[in-house]
Amino acid sequence: QVQLAESGGGVVQPGGSLRLSCVASGRTVSTYHMAWFRQAPGKGREFLAAISWSGGSPLYADSVKGRFTISTDTPRNTVNLQMNNLKPDDTAVYYCNGDQNWANYYVDYASDSAVWGQGTQVTVSL
Repeated sequence: QVQLAESGGGVVQPGGSLRLSCVASGRTVSTYHMAWFRQAPGKGREFLAAISWSGGSPLYADSVKGRFTISTDTPRNTVNLQMNNLKPDDTAVYYCNGDQNWANYYVDYASDSAVWGQGTQVTVSL
């Protein structure tokens, strides 16, 4: 099983930018697709973006397309989420995700084998 660790969260003003990173470790890292989710208080888990380690053809939720960019630094087993033009509604705990089935990201996400990081808090506020 892969272990995931997020970092980069913090407090930022509306319109600002933040970059999150997720370091993956474990002997099966290469068999996982990577993604970012978030969860705000009182809300469900929300899919944001997914990518394979090759870096090609990332998938984005409509809510963040054009503002967020997912990327990989494959030699370092790291996936990043660059977040621009942040809004107060972006305030949430952001989670790194690993899944061996890419098709799961096209549905209301529920995987019996997903791997999750511990989460990193992002707060968008004046």
